[in-house]
Amino acid sequence: MSTAIRASSILPGRREDIELHTADGLRLVGELALPADRPPVATLVCLHPLPTHGGMMDSHVFRKAAWRLPALADLAVLRFNTRGTSSVRGTSEGAFDGAVGERYDVAAAIEYAEFAELPNIWLVGWSFGTDLALKYGCDPAIAGAILLSPPLRFSAPEDLATWASSGRPLVALVPEFDDYLRPTEAGERFAAVPQAEVVGVPGAKHLWVGDAETVLDEIVRRVNPAVEVPLPTTWDGPMEAGDVSAYADRTVAAFADTPVPGPAAGQAD
Repeated sequence: MSTAIRASSILPGRREDIELHTADGLRLVGELALPADRPPVATLVCLHPLPTHGGMMDSHVFRKAAWRLPALADLAVLRFNTRGTSSVRGTSEGAFDGAVGERYDVAAAIEYAEFAELPNIWLVGWSFGTDLALKYGCDPAIAGAILLSPPLRFSAPEDLATWASSGRPLVALVPEFDDYLRPTEAGERFAAVPQAEVVGVPGAKHLWVGDAETVLDEIVRRVNPAVEVPLPTTWDGPMEAGDVSAYADRTVAAFADTPVPGPAAGQAD
């Protein structure tokens, strides 16, 4: 009997806690999710939203990706907490560094994926994570990058120029009602990257509340085009349920348009 896939649904997969080790001596906590009984076709390395506003490896789109995409799309999903960031998985060493020291975090994640011989590695950044992808992710090991709600706040024109010269695919999913960068302006800003694809998502907002499925479909469409989208909304087989209540009190930003109190009100997460 088919069972509806809900926000808390965990589909079959091999999931293991991992640690990343940065070049500046920090230990970062994370998780690698793999298909249950076959090798992955491609890999997502997830770069989460701003930790000062509740972003972490369990921010809802990335949690759903890890819980669903190994089974539905044959993808490996690597997610981790950047320096100083906490989640149920634990707290990564170090402290938030405003997209400076985080360059070592991105490098450590890419290095881990390479060492584990994960195939066809794509970066998926969300908000602050898109800036990390643009600044530090244009690496020879990376096949391309998908940007969710890019604010273009910490990245600079020279970062876009680096991606332009690389020729690597760059896809920006931009909510119609984003708080920081909307589709028309995004098209203008990303025109500096000839191969960039800007996809406006009607009705969506910066936090993708209610639109996670659309995001996952767009990711799969690019990373494993052999999989038919939209992805199934039901599952025939074993399914577990995760405890999403663990996040509701401390990560409001992952579930509603209510910012978590932070040191700089109005920052993009």
